[in-house]
Amino acid sequence: MNIALRAENISKYFTEPDKFKVLKEVSFEIHRGEFVSIIGKSGSGKSTLLYILSTMDTDYEGTLDLNGEKITGRNQNSLAAFRNENLGFVFQFHYLLPDFSCLRNVMIPALRLGILSKEEIEYNAYEKLKMLGMDHQALKSASKVSGGQQQRVAIARALINEPSIIMGDEPTGNLDSKNTAVVFDIFKELAIEHKKTIITVTHDNDFAAKSDRIIEMQDGKIISL
Repeated sequence: MNIALRAENISKYFTEPDKFKVLKEVSFEIHRGEFVSIIGKSGSGKSTLLYILSTMDTDYEGTLDLNGEKITGRNQNSLAAFRNENLGFVFQFHYLLPDFSCLRNVMIPALRLGILSKEEIEYNAYEKLKMLGMDHQALKSASKVSGGQQQRVAIARALINEPSIIMGDEPTGNLDSKNTAVVFDIFKELAIEHKKTIITVTHDNDFAAKSDRIIEMQDGKIISL
C-alpha cells in the first residue's frame, strides 16, 4: 500500500457572512515517503484543505483516506485516536509550553497517548532531540532557546509518537533563511531516511521548489499537481 493520502472530490462551504464554496471538488493522491508542498495565494483554500486533511475539520463533502483507512464519517473519538497514532503537526507558531523544558514539551503527546512508560517516553524524546541536534538543550526551558531551536523542538514533539504523516502549516513562516534551510533539510531527511510522508502548506516558493512535488491552488481548486 503505497498511497499515504487520497482525497476525492473534497468540497467545503463557508456560511458566514454568505454561503461561499471555498474548496471545489479537490482530488489528489500523495505517496508514502513523498514530500509535498501546497502553495497558492491567500484565500486560495490551501489552509482550509490542510485542516480537512489533518482530520480536524469534518464538515466537508467528498472522501478522505489516510494510510489506507477511510477517515470521512468517523466520530471525534475515533479521529482523535487516529491523529495521535498516525499524524504529527508542525505549525508556524511552535506552541511550546514556555516554562516546561524542551524535553518535557517533546514528551507531552506520548504521555497523552499513554502506551509507553514515562521512562521509555523520556528516552525516546531525548533521542528525537538528539536527531535534531537539540539534545544539549534538552533540560533548558523552551523560552530560553532561540526561535529556530524552538521550531526544532516542535518537530521533535511532532515525531514522538512515530507518526507516518507529518503535516506543516507554514512551518518556516517565522524563521530566517538559515533556520528555514535547517527545517527543510530535517523534513527531507525524514522523508528519505525514515519514509515519513511530509505535507506542508507554505508561502515560501523556494522551500516549495525544493520539495518532491508542488500542489498549487487557486480559487479553491488545484491548478497543478
